[in-house]
Amino acid sequence: MTRRVIQLLVGLFLYGFGCAMTIEAGLGVDPWTVLAEGISLRTGIGIGWVTNILGFFVLLLWIPLRQKPGVGTIANIALVGTSMQFALWVLPTAVGPVAQFAELLGGIVVVAIASGLYIGAHFGPGPRDGLMTGMHARLGWPIWTCRALVELSVLGIGWLLGGTVGIGTVLFAFLIGPLVHVALPLLDTRRPRTAAVAPDQPAGHDRKEPAPGDAARR
Repeated sequence: MTRRVIQLLVGLFLYGFGCAMTIEAGLGVDPWTVLAEGISLRTGIGIGWVTNILGFFVLLLWIPLRQKPGVGTIANIALVGTSMQFALWVLPTAVGPVAQFAELLGGIVVVAIASGLYIGAHFGPGPRDGLMTGMHARLGWPIWTCRALVELSVLGIGWLLGGTVGIGTVLFAFLIGPLVHVALPLLDTRRPRTAAVAPDQPAGHDRKEPAPGDAARR
């Protein structure tokens, strides 16, 4: 349990940090961050705080879908945007195409590792993922259809509000799935482990049977 809690918290912190890296790269961000950035530009509220607020409102959409949040869902709403806001305060803006692409790709890799950490902790999905799985469960639509519908909608709204859409948005869409596919099995806390051999009993060595009468002497 201790490992799972630590893994959840580290994963959520890194998720926000990785998203902040893609923002500072200035080449385009994932759809939900496009929406958060657009709302931030219109309201003056920090992108990280907007991310937290969006997470809360997305969670409200779970009610008609009859989804139940887990500890990880609530932690996601509280920590990802907060981490993102902190990272935006400390990270420098990338200057020049080499630095921009390096920060963008680094951010995508960090988000993938973070996804493996918090998903692998098994404390419940994030609010956005839960929205898609809830739509799948209630409406019977394929997961990919639900995901495409939701993410294209938030991408379009975010772009209209002034969020950054660019090559980074495309790279994020193509790379994040395969990278999470690699990271998740490595970080899954429920992954089966090979049983360890007791240190005082080498593999292949027959255990000595107790001599007759030993049990009585004990």
